[in-house]
Amino acid sequence: MSAVASKAPVEKKSTGSPLAGMANDYIGKLRAGDMGALPATLALVALCVGFWIAQPVFMSERNFANLFTQGAAGAVIAMGLIFVLLLGEIDLSAGFASGVSAGVLAVVMTNHGWPWYAAIAVAIVTGLFIGLCIGTIVVKLGIPSFVVTLAAFMALQGVALKIMNNGTIISVKDKTVLGIANKNVPPAVGWVLFAVLVAGFAFIEIRKARTRISRGLANRGMTVAYVRIIGLAIILGFAVFVLNGERSQNPTFASLKGMPYVVPLIGVLLIVWTFVLNRTTFGRHIYAVGGNQEAARRAGINVDKIKVLAFVICSAMAAIGGIIAASRANSVDPNTGGSDVLLKAVGAAVIGGTSLFGGRGRIIDAVLGGAVVAVIDNGMGLMGYSAGTKAIVTGSVLLLAAGVDALSRKRALPGR
Repeated sequence: MSAVASKAPVEKKSTGSPLAGMANDYIGKLRAGDMGALPATLALVALCVGFWIAQPVFMSERNFANLFTQGAAGAVIAMGLIFVLLLGEIDLSAGFASGVSAGVLAVVMTNHGWPWYAAIAVAIVTGLFIGLCIGTIVVKLGIPSFVVTLAAFMALQGVALKIMNNGTIISVKDKTVLGIANKNVPPAVGWVLFAVLVAGFAFIEIRKARTRISRGLANRGMTVAYVRIIGLAIILGFAVFVLNGERSQNPTFASLKGMPYVVPLIGVLLIVWTFVLNRTTFGRHIYAVGGNQEAARRAGINVDKIKVLAFVICSAMAAIGGIIAASRANSVDPNTGGSDVLLKAVGAAVIGGTSLFGGRGRIIDAVLGGAVVAVIDNGMGLMGYSAGTKAIVTGSVLLLAAGVDALSRKRALPGR
């Protein structure tokens, strides 16, 4: 059987209610060891409720918006890391790849007067080049990705120092770039985006349900589709409503409403990469190689090409994350992309549900895991805990997520 053949079991027509059938299917997946996003979702809800009780300001409009901008760069870098993790590989250089790309952006824009669009383009190209070099070395020389990216981690740290003259802080002054993380979409536009997204999701879900009905596949009616649509509408509607609230401490002087521009940016990246993984041949090949590399090779998949492209995507997304970080900080320095940036990005992917063993994960995992990391950092900061305590808690959550992944994988093995 081909390695890229569908893994879905033969479906049977359900006889119970649509919601009961969906619940039974989900329970079956949990028993089989496929936890999906459940641990991250439960952790996110528990953390939000706990911090809200401890510090009511945690759920204020202003802090709610801060959560998005605070975790945006890490979530974007984590999106790229998921492509590499799905192959069972690792990229330890993603943090400094973002820093170098941000450094290139700042230098050409601030020191050489390039327009913002050209600066962003060359920053992303820098990320693409870094990923191409790493992927080619891993594939052609057969050196483990851990070693190659560890070497790149140290080398790129030196490159960042060279770009910024061994410690110079370069200010980012372009209004467009600064607006990515610091400006907000007008409230009316936010509601328009909400309506478009929900309408698009509804179209896809209803079309999917009707296609299943026409093909005589297991059908739980339109009820499940409607439940999913309503659920998304409630979650997004709540977020838009809160973000459109007044966040300024002096609204008569300057009003502050609307979702940060970085929110729709993350939404676009989430939709694009989810489509790539779920609806394209390349995405199916990613899962096939991550599931069983040798079987994928025998099925005619160009495994080397898939690996190189995964590293290219990873570093390109790191570059976008670096641009977001530069926008939020209003500057770039040699430590941009360093410190705990990589650890939080990897943590976001794993906490969200992506397996460290390859073959299992979704782009939404980066957003969920990034939200967990941002909530821990933000909530504990509001409660006055030190950076050391926050690092210990974040590391513990990461270890717990990795443990759940390992146990669920072991449970899924035949004979377990």
